[in-house]
Amino acid sequence: MADIQKQTVIIADNDPDFLDWSSKHLEAESVEILTTVSSEEAFKLFEEKEADLLIAEFNLRPIEGLELLKKVRLSHPNAMVILNGQINSTNAVIESMRLGAFDVLRRESINFELRQVAEEALQSAEQMKAAADTADSGSIMPPQASDDSIIGRSPAMQDVYKLIGRVARADAPVLITGESGVGKEVVSNAIHKFSRRAKSEYVAINCAAIPSNLLESELFGHEKGAFTGAVSQRVGRFEQCDGGTLFLDEIGDMPLEVQSKLLRVLQSGEFSRVGGNQTLQSNVRILAATNKQLEDEVEHGTFREDLFYRLNVVRIHIPPLRRRLEDIRLLAEYFLQKQTTEGKHRAMQFSREAIETLESYNWPGNVRELENLVQRACVLASGNVLMPTDLPFDQVGSREEGRSKLERAACRFINAAKDEAIKPVEIAMRELVQAALSMVEDDEVAAAKLLGITKTELKKHLHSTAATEAN
Repeated sequence: MADIQKQTVIIADNDPDFLDWSSKHLEAESVEILTTVSSEEAFKLFEEKEADLLIAEFNLRPIEGLELLKKVRLSHPNAMVILNGQINSTNAVIESMRLGAFDVLRRESINFELRQVAEEALQSAEQMKAAADTADSGSIMPPQASDDSIIGRSPAMQDVYKLIGRVARADAPVLITGESGVGKEVVSNAIHKFSRRAKSEYVAINCAAIPSNLLESELFGHEKGAFTGAVSQRVGRFEQCDGGTLFLDEIGDMPLEVQSKLLRVLQSGEFSRVGGNQTLQSNVRILAATNKQLEDEVEHGTFREDLFYRLNVVRIHIPPLRRRLEDIRLLAEYFLQKQTTEGKHRAMQFSREAIETLESYNWPGNVRELENLVQRACVLASGNVLMPTDLPFDQVGSREEGRSKLERAACRFINAAKDEAIKPVEIAMRELVQAALSMVEDDEVAAAKLLGITKTELKKHLHSTAATEAN
């Protein structure tokens, strides 16, 4: 029988216990595992053994994990590297993925993820070796961003950071989707910062904020006399940011006639100014964002199908704030610190009850609403510790509306209870469940939390409601 061709894995970590656990956890007949606490030793072993996979901690010595990743990828462009550790910087995740890390794992979840991710990396390494003659090692690295412009540690946002890192390496269009206020422009900015075009222009245009008759001129420019008021030639955004990145926010509101010209640029890199015959060239990367379902807009004839497919090469969906409750405290404290460090207000902090109140709110306006609320709280609060009463929620909005729905549901329950054929408690729960679901846009987890019951109990009441209606 032929010998099994072993793959080599190098594990570098400061913690001997982790080295012992991970080497046993990944042990297999087809894998040789070598461990070290030194990043320099890890690099030497990787070189000597021509290893297939490096698993390294961020906080290694004497070379940190990110620098080790750079060093390994410089000499072995197709190397598989998994970084892990206590991640306090979103930029660390984005930069790692941009530099070519196979994946980034948080220490809190590595026990559940390491084996699967390592197996996938080793499989990719095997495929890379088979196609080594076609590997491309060229890469230009832009300077690293110095601040964390994206805030969030939830698993959903970790996936977003990894996608940002991956798409930043390419020049393909990216479609960023999500509700209003989730931070689509922030994500767009991060993609540009970590891309090859980072030193060139970044221009953001809100397609919904510019009148349709002026949007074409804004994007493509116009010639003198092209229309009433065009007293001189004007350079458009495509010319302005040639070599850079153009972010088209609310692209779902772009008029069809402008969509046609945008499609031409994406297909050929060519366009003409309004009122002009000269064909101009443009080397611009397009990032687009929308809070609409563009597939529905295509079906309704308000968005071109061919343009949709051109833009939807890579899609990044940003989850609403209510889907990532673990980020609310982090974001609130970030916005509060921002207010105080910029000298706008005295030093403040949230009380535990205030944080709990923030985490129980539905946030229909997402991150933008949270930032605005923190700003208003800083202005209106009388003390240095923000209490629940200092949080100026939009009382006309979802909070009061939700409370009134529950109150109306209770009134309907009392009236319906006169029918002795139906159990009053069943009526009450049916009404309350429906009202709660309406408040949180059919989010069963949020509805259960609002009612103080488990998701299983909520589903039970839903099934009961469905059965009653069927009868």
